[in-house]
Amino acid sequence: MSSCCSPDGRPSEHGHATAPAQPGTFNLAVPAPRAAADAGHADVAIPAGTFAMGDPFDEGYAADGETPVHHVSLDAFRVDTTTVTNAAFAAFVDATGYRTESESFGTSAVFHLAVAADRSDILGAVHGTPWWLNVRGADWAHPAGGRSSWEELADHPVVQVSHNDALAYCAWTGRALPTEAQWEYAARGGLEQARYPWGNELHGVADDGSAVHHCNIWQGTFPTENTLDDRFLSTAPARSFEPNGYGMYQTSGNVWEWCADWFLPKYYKTCAAAGTVENPAGPSIGRGRVMRGGSYLCHDSYCNRYRLAARSSNSPDSASGNLGFRTVALP
Repeated sequence: MSSCCSPDGRPSEHGHATAPAQPGTFNLAVPAPRAAADAGHADVAIPAGTFAMGDPFDEGYAADGETPVHHVSLDAFRVDTTTVTNAAFAAFVDATGYRTESESFGTSAVFHLAVAADRSDILGAVHGTPWWLNVRGADWAHPAGGRSSWEELADHPVVQVSHNDALAYCAWTGRALPTEAQWEYAARGGLEQARYPWGNELHGVADDGSAVHHCNIWQGTFPTENTLDDRFLSTAPARSFEPNGYGMYQTSGNVWEWCADWFLPKYYKTCAAAGTVENPAGPSIGRGRVMRGGSYLCHDSYCNRYRLAARSSNSPDSASGNLGFRTVALP
């Protein structure tokens, strides 16, 4: 395992598993793609339109390339209302015999307060990000280690899945990962240049003056104390909190979501120079694949990436306990 660092030199909050010599492979004897509804997908129609993509507040990390804001035009598509759940991924594995990359590698990254494994299976901390532990036996079916099971979290997002694993699932369902532009357009839920899917303020205020939480992120002092004000230490069920204007759940926080694009920070400058860009598929090269949405570990003291415009990346074979995906289809 190795670690990723945020642009300001502090370790970022997502784990990064480095591939061994033999990567996971898609089972060649794969059944024909199933209809989306049969595969457990509830999705919504996203209308065609043009939107301003990027950070209008200029508050992201400069090295992430969230600016300049540029206009993007997209055709209509359909998108999952939630990230793919453990139950849906289990159906895929049962039907195909697919073996994820974390299973092939034998280890994956688990947040230190969430580990459920024998002490002998904890192989050490990730260099530079000591809150991530390299845990033998951690994979999608055992997201926190050998003493955990997806069956206890059937309605939670599947995690410990690489970009390659997500593509294998998409091939089975006949769907695709969203492009980064599709993801941001849909995640905004129709709000123009808002900071979050619900508006510009992180918290609402209840009648008694207490904070109303709209997403699953870290509260307290990271990475040692989580006050659990939003009730969750790690993943929340995929339909927790209120949906955005299009009916999509948790596009801020809970788990990072893989997108189809390669990550290249200067790409937005290229788009802005071209004027309105139609259906961008991202750059042809990059230093990893795009991740969007932030996770339950994000905190504004070091990882302010649960904003709608925020971007990050990881290598396609990486997996961790806070990284999942959702899928799209043409209407």
